[in-house]
Amino acid sequence: MNESWHALSVKQPWAALLALGAKTVEVRTWKSKRRGRLLIHASKIPDPRPEAWAWLTTPELRIAAEQLGGIVGVGEFVGCLAYPTIEEFSADCPRHLNEPAWFREQGLFGLEFQAVRPVPFYPCLGNTFFFPVKGFSLH
Repeated sequence: MNESWHALSVKQPWAALLALGAKTVEVRTWKSKRRGRLLIHASKIPDPRPEAWAWLTTPELRIAAEQLGGIVGVGEFVGCLAYPTIEEFSADCPRHLNEPAWFREQGLFGLEFQAVRPVPFYPCLGNTFFFPVKGFSLH
């Protein structure tokens, strides 16, 4: 049976943190009405900022963050949170793990995930926003 999958590309180490449940909200400058099952894609280019990599506090997270250019997790995208003020953004830092200084005046949005779990690495090209993934199967 052909399953239809879509993914969201996330830079490492954020993709690993999301796939392993250390992070439950991914921050974006855009909002989405999409909901449902979604793959987590680790982009080919990692986040260069040392403060991002400081979140890798276990060997499991460090190993997972080495995966680039493919699917690393699956979960349920359950909502899109609005962060119109720095106070609201800062209050949710334990879930998105971004520093308050990352807030943008035009506001940000948090893509909220539940029941995310890692999957065996599946190499594929990423894209912006949500993109289809062909050939992926959980079976």
